[in-house]
Amino acid sequence: MTLHLPDAHGTLRAYEPRTEPLPTLQATPGSAFTSRTVFSAAHVVADPYADTGPDGPAAVDWDATLAFRRHLWSHGLGVAEAMDTAQRGMGLDWATAAELIRRSAAEARATGARIACGVGTDQLTTTTATLAEVRSAYEEQLAVVEESGAQAILMASRALAATAQGPDDYLEVYGHLLRQAAEPVILHWLGPMFDPALEGYWGSSDLDTATDTFLEVIAAHPDKVDGIKVSLLDARREVDLRRRLPQGVRCYTGDDFNYPELIAGDDQGFSHALLGIFDPLGPLAAEAVRVLDTGDTDGFRALLDPTVELSRHLFQAPTRYYKTGVVLLAWLAGHQSHFTMVGGLQSARSLPHLARAYELADGLGLFPDPKLAEERMRNLLSLYGVNQ
Repeated sequence: MTLHLPDAHGTLRAYEPRTEPLPTLQATPGSAFTSRTVFSAAHVVADPYADTGPDGPAAVDWDATLAFRRHLWSHGLGVAEAMDTAQRGMGLDWATAAELIRRSAAEARATGARIACGVGTDQLTTTTATLAEVRSAYEEQLAVVEESGAQAILMASRALAATAQGPDDYLEVYGHLLRQAAEPVILHWLGPMFDPALEGYWGSSDLDTATDTFLEVIAAHPDKVDGIKVSLLDARREVDLRRRLPQGVRCYTGDDFNYPELIAGDDQGFSHALLGIFDPLGPLAAEAVRVLDTGDTDGFRALLDPTVELSRHLFQAPTRYYKTGVVLLAWLAGHQSHFTMVGGLQSARSLPHLARAYELADGLGLFPDPKLAEERMRNLLSLYGVNQ
């Protein structure tokens, strides 16, 4: 049952799909993790029948979206909700994000699952917001998350990046929010490779200077910061940063290029995880962390290291479009019935990119039903005019 997959040079290569999934995908979920706190940033499932366009309001298939979160929870993973992976600011408007937060948090409460939700300022539509308006937007979203019972993740703000005149403005806004937060939050530093509008966050394009400001925010309110999520795709910088954190403040890696080594850690510490790549890797990632719980770092790396090639492919530049590959794999794995995204973002990656994502994921044995994945990939290729 050979598939002919296109490459970036316009030629077709023969690929023999896997016939059996990995045994870990069939395993019964085990107990909660003991050595690491692990969140998967989860994608949303679009409603393919909605009569809306890229500029219209997001239309979400709520049943399929919540079913995917139950899938992640069933394997012991926490869900990081309404984050970049859910297309915040790239198709998912604030009104729909607020509904997503309420629905997912209610589902988490009903099942005793762990959830943390993104707090941002994306309801602001003007490019000339004042600092007071940025604070107010953050406060509105923080209230929604806290009222839902979820933990808050203070995400980086495009509006703040555009408005702030320097480090002092970041210190003022974040200090204000942390003082009023009911429970310790996670601070999220998302680099410009994920969102170019966040260039110069924390008041400087020099990352050393920006890091100092970031740490100053944390040092002023250590009791209000559960941890930080770092998404800079720079393993050395993350290690240096986590070694400078106050006692009790965790580092959640958001590095989708170097996550195995960062989670494994070294003799001076380790990172927890809040990762978009754990959306398609859910069962395998959970199995790897349970191996790590036993103290078997080599076994953990043996399971997770082979997934890095797929992750680096999905997150290759322009990195902000990684969501397209994530949703493709969810469709191929049978978690949703279609390959449609809010905002029409299924068109954001080329067919050769999608074909390679399928090949790498299939090679890893990520699909619970390889035959279904093959049939769906064959249909996608046919849609693009690639005859088999």
